[in-house]
Amino acid sequence: MTDRQLIDKAFEAKKHSYSPYSNFAVGAALLAESGKVYLGTNVENSSFGATICAERSAICSAVSSGERKFLKIAVVSGDELCPPCGICLQVLSEFCDENFVVLQLDKGEIKSF
Repeated sequence: MTDRQLIDKAFEAKKHSYSPYSNFAVGAALLAESGKVYLGTNVENSSFGATICAERSAICSAVSSGERKFLKIAVVSGDELCPPCGICLQVLSEFCDENFVVLQLDKGEIKSF
């Protein structure tokens, strides 16, 4: 799977965002070592602390399906950087090694971190 394809999958996931409070929809596409891609989107709640980010949504879907090793994740909101929050980075670090890549868009250009 190319980086562009993973970014496109993240945009597909973004369409399912539930973000009535912030109006800030986010999508994520997580590539597992198995080659499968798991999608996630942010799901807000009126109790802000109960909100789940797109990245954690994707990783929960993957882990619930039996995956434990991941290669990269694409996270998008629009055409600008939308980096994972600290909680998402912590959850990702539980399953990802030092070679794990986070893909983002920056003014239309794919950046990897």
